[in-house]
Amino acid sequence: MGIIKRLQVNRVENLSYSESFLQNEDLLPGYWNFIAFWIADSFNINTWMIASSMIQLGLSWWQAWVCVWIGYTVVAPFIVANARPGAIFHVTFPVVARTSFGVWGSLWCVFNRGAMACIWYGVQASIGGTCMLVMLRAMWPSVNNIPNSMPASSGTNTRDFMCFFLFWLISLPAIWFPIHKIRHLFTLKAIVVPIAGITFFIWCIVKAKGVGPIIHQPATLQGSALGWGMVSSIMSCISNMATLVTNAPDFASRARHPSAAGLPQLISVPLGFSIVSFFGIIVSSSSQAIYGEAIWSPIDLLGKFLDGEPSHATRFGVWFISASFIIAQLGTNISANSISAGCDLTALFPRFINIRRGGYVAAIVGLCMLPWNLLKSSNSFTSYLSAYSVFLSSIAGVMIMDYYVIHRGHYNVKDLYHAKSEGWYWYTYGVNFRAYAAYIAGILINVVGFAGATGRTVPLSATRIYEMSFFTGFGVSALVYCVLNAAFPVRGAAACARFVEVDVSAEGEGAGAGVEGKADEERPRASEELDKKSVVSEAVRSVRSGSGV
Repeated sequence: MGIIKRLQVNRVENLSYSESFLQNEDLLPGYWNFIAFWIADSFNINTWMIASSMIQLGLSWWQAWVCVWIGYTVVAPFIVANARPGAIFHVTFPVVARTSFGVWGSLWCVFNRGAMACIWYGVQASIGGTCMLVMLRAMWPSVNNIPNSMPASSGTNTRDFMCFFLFWLISLPAIWFPIHKIRHLFTLKAIVVPIAGITFFIWCIVKAKGVGPIIHQPATLQGSALGWGMVSSIMSCISNMATLVTNAPDFASRARHPSAAGLPQLISVPLGFSIVSFFGIIVSSSSQAIYGEAIWSPIDLLGKFLDGEPSHATRFGVWFISASFIIAQLGTNISANSISAGCDLTALFPRFINIRRGGYVAAIVGLCMLPWNLLKSSNSFTSYLSAYSVFLSSIAGVMIMDYYVIHRGHYNVKDLYHAKSEGWYWYTYGVNFRAYAAYIAGILINVVGFAGATGRTVPLSATRIYEMSFFTGFGVSALVYCVLNAAFPVRGAAACARFVEVDVSAEGEGAGAGVEGKADEERPRASEELDKKSVVSEAVRSVRSGSGV
């Protein structure tokens, strides 16, 4: 028992174990700058690689960029839609999921999203490891000749694993500090990484002897193959954002005003990612003109600049760009993966894990999952994106349908923080079977296509459905959830006759915890100046003062 006590994190006293799942300070709100977040998040190598994979697939540069704009423009409204309840009621994803899946049923969704955050941590760390290799080669060319002592079954070699481990190691101190204490890392990223990206972009154009050879390269796909190639490319962009669509309430809960999580995200997501992707498209296209082959990884292309006998200027340029990309990967891994995993694991294991410990769990899982195997080729990478999109899009479909159609903006905030049978979100022993039936239906429609992606022979129609897995999973889960709620109405549905964003548990107390429609400007000034944390905190205090769970 002494060891268990030592492992426990410091929490509010007098909470039962079940209450600690529902109420802890890591699930309470703070604030966030959305434009800065999305601009910073878009500047990472993964964004380049998705765009570059389109060139390797056979698209021309302009076709690839059209796909990028369509993909990120289409996914932005989904992010805004799912972020809305977080921005209105200042609650995070683990809490928002309780409204549709139930107070206990939501734990599977949280685990699912947390597992994806851990996997993404490993993938981004693996990309960071390749940046580390190029940077070390620029300083000490002999690094490239380190003898291999690892078996072929490991999927890597001694040199590459050493570089991966170095990146993984330097990430650990950044996890320790709260994000506001390492804000200078993100400031550095915002300054250095765009400079490095533009430098690399111009350098590739110069080596390709101008933009002419780049923009005149035709697509290698024709007819229906070209059409479905573009569909696949669009879906890669959307799938890349599936995690962030699902956990959008995490960031929106920090919004000072609900509108801050609306238009800024709607604009900054497609704009930021499309500009960064343009760099990746031109850089990958330039590799075709320079080396006669499309190199989908910008880091591999940067490494080719060191082949032969590079000049000191070339080595310095490669070192600066690769070091900047290391900063980019480090910042992205902390903001988008470590913190997300920490929030989810906090909700799953509140007695033993806080956001900091959750970040370290993500780092350990990212190391153990051998993430370099997912990045061996552009095909395996895009297949992975589609696979995990299936699971998360089905969750998002249920959540968005529940907020806008079933409960029509009505929240019972107090009921989110207890597991009493009379609560709105108790459903059936804490689990909403309607949500799970819809979730499973959204997955099942893509199962056959997923089998085809793993190498089995399946009908072409199943493959096409799977290529649009985000929309098929989202659409089917949302539709099934709507039908089941019509057949089996949930508790509180009668009170949700029209769409009004309001906390019904606070109505009788005059807390003013909701907003009607979207007219943020029409709220009284006193309500505008209300401390946003107090709404949720008051609900938690009310539950604590009542009878036990």
